Amino acid sequence: MTAIHNSQFTIGNSSEKSYNRQDWQKGYESQPNEYSYWVDDIDGEIPADLEGTLFRNGPGLLDIHGTPLRHPFDGDGMVCAMTFQNGRVHFRNRFVRTEGYVAERKAGKILYRGVFGTQKPGGWLGNAFDLKLKNIANTNVIYWEDKLLALWEAAEPYRLDPATLETLGLDFLDGVLEPGDAFSAHPCIDPSCEADGGEPCLVNFSVKTGLSSKITIYEFNPQGKLLRRHAHSVPGFSFMHDFAITPHYCIFFQNPVMFNPLPFLFGFRGAGECVQFQPGRSTRIIVIPRTAPYQEVKTFETQSGFVFHHANAFELGDRICIDSICYESLPQVNPDVSYKEVDFDALAPGQLWRFTLNLEDGKVQRQMLESRCCEFPAVHPDKVGRSYRYLYLGAAHDATGNAPLQAILKIDWQTGERQLHSFAPKGYISEPIFVPRPDAKADDEGWVLTLVYDSSRHRSDVIILDGQDLNKAPLARVHLKHHIPYGLHGSWTSSTFGN
Repeated sequence: MTAIHNSQFTIGNSSEKSYNRQDWQKGYESQPNEYSYWVDDIDGEIPADLEGTLFRNGPGLLDIHGTPLRHPFDGDGMVCAMTFQNGRVHFRNRFVRTEGYVAERKAGKILYRGVFGTQKPGGWLGNAFDLKLKNIANTNVIYWEDKLLALWEAAEPYRLDPATLETLGLDFLDGVLEPGDAFSAHPCIDPSCEADGGEPCLVNFSVKTGLSSKITIYEFNPQGKLLRRHAHSVPGFSFMHDFAITPHYCIFFQNPVMFNPLPFLFGFRGAGECVQFQPGRSTRIIVIPRTAPYQEVKTFETQSGFVFHHANAFELGDRICIDSICYESLPQVNPDVSYKEVDFDALAPGQLWRFTLNLEDGKVQRQMLESRCCEFPAVHPDKVGRSYRYLYLGAAHDATGNAPLQAILKIDWQTGERQLHSFAPKGYISEPIFVPRPDAKADDEGWVLTLVYDSSRHRSDVIILDGQDLNKAPLARVHLKHHIPYGLHGSWTSSTFGN
């Protein structure tokens, strides 16, 4: 049974939609301004023992000097830092000064083609055979080895000053990466790596793809030293945004898609618009060992579907369970329809599925765990790659159908209880981040942090929910002075920096 708490707003009869399309669209307006201030408009109280910094990344510009982008994923990365200290909150945002961002600011126009359809001026002739993509550094941001890194999966990280968010330049991870190498925007942090005596390590990957795909896996210690690197080739084109780990394996979903490069080469479409879902093909699940000699790679096949994000994975004897947000198909990027005009009712929602791999007989079992439209899963950081009890997700307000994410859903796998904290009809949530309480005894003892766009005020709020009881009103609602466009991913560190 799902308990529903409506944080602030009231919805009328059950036949009404939980959202208004025009309200939702306003969250995709650019935020060209950069701010730095202590927030003085707070409802509730910041927990005294919540100390640290929430970093968020996402496209801050949805237009270049007034020319709209074709897709938000083409937008320049804007990193936000929300520092919690002594019961107060400091907010700062700053654009990542990538080479492309600086060049376009100087030129006053679009200079680069976007992966998801944004084109330079001049029609197809002005775009044909221009394959140089702008590193937009807009997908994630992590603090590791005393470095703050803005990530975009098709290129190298950009390093930022964690106190000022000033861009320090490309970071090649002390020579691990070569110029032009990619580094995924979805690293995993193993909280207790067996190969390193229980020390945490950062695990990440890159993919070079074409007729075949080369997956390279990296593992770093907390000091940033490369511990392990190994590469594996798999047949076929790959679109892999995320991956999952367990203590002994890295798991990748090779979604059933194909890439036709010709419209991209000849300047008619962006690269992302040339990726087409293949419903007649199986999804391939690739399991790569994390321990040398890394040779026992296993490949499983299951029925067609598309996965962007994984919630978690864990081992059960000779089986591996992967909990993932799965779609019936890849939502196709349509060059003739604005992303703001998406028809939610015409698209199948993302839903939570468990894929159980039998390492002995090679079989895969699929089980739907949550039918409600959901995305952006988050678990306790100590439970990454391990069996876990609690999961937090961004979710739709209504139990059925597809809709924008307006709620935070908590699932207790032990009891089956669901708690839903909804911000509908005027609020639209971002990815939840779970922050454990210091010296917590229970796995859900902590806070859920999220940014909520309040369309009634065209402003964004930082929301703090009690991780043990989402039915409560927010512990604090931190009112920013402006809006933050819908973002992608972020992370938490217990470190604070001078403001």
